[in-house]
Amino acid sequence: MEEKEYVEIEEPEKKRSVFREILSFVEIFIAAFILAQLMTHFVLINAEVPSESMENIIEPGDRLFGFRLAYAFDEPERFDIVIFRYPVDETQNFIKRVIGLPGETVEIRKGSIYINGSKEPLEEPYLPEKWVDDNDGYVFHVPQDSYLMLGDNRNISLDARFWAQEAVQEGIAEDDTQAQKYIYVTSDQILGRAVFKYYPNVKSLLKG
Repeated sequence: MEEKEYVEIEEPEKKRSVFREILSFVEIFIAAFILAQLMTHFVLINAEVPSESMENIIEPGDRLFGFRLAYAFDEPERFDIVIFRYPVDETQNFIKRVIGLPGETVEIRKGSIYINGSKEPLEEPYLPEKWVDDNDGYVFHVPQDSYLMLGDNRNISLDARFWAQEAVQEGIAEDDTQAQKYIYVTSDQILGRAVFKYYPNVKSLLKG
């Protein structure tokens, strides 16, 4: 009789192969997790907008990315949409548009903005409707290394026009004089520039 030959599968080798596959999957997962953490903490800000203050370019419930490194080598420019720590309560992040730059004098007169005494008002085609509320009698002298931020939907936006009053009401400033510093956003309070809206409708946010 002929002897039949049998090929035996070495169980230890099979187990090692399965273990290597699992280890490879875990390594990929850990690497992806670390990369996501680095992106979130050092490159991107993931934000959800709860209010209507930046309509129409950003609607309530929109989710967007901010680029943390946008101002690593450049300064914020007028009309940039930025994410920053709210001066009155730095535990909150706000998103507004840069209107006044360091050292500028910004006047609000009858629904128009004038920079450094200019006779021509700032062109603001992004405003969603006629600006009728709290649209007159404001003069801001923007300190160095600071910025004046306003929302696009000026009739409802809680922006630099009201932050001094908020500081007094919250008890972090005793009077209007002390509250002046809370009107402006300093460079170190800026977290990044809003660059891309990814939900619900994809839309670039650059310059509005």
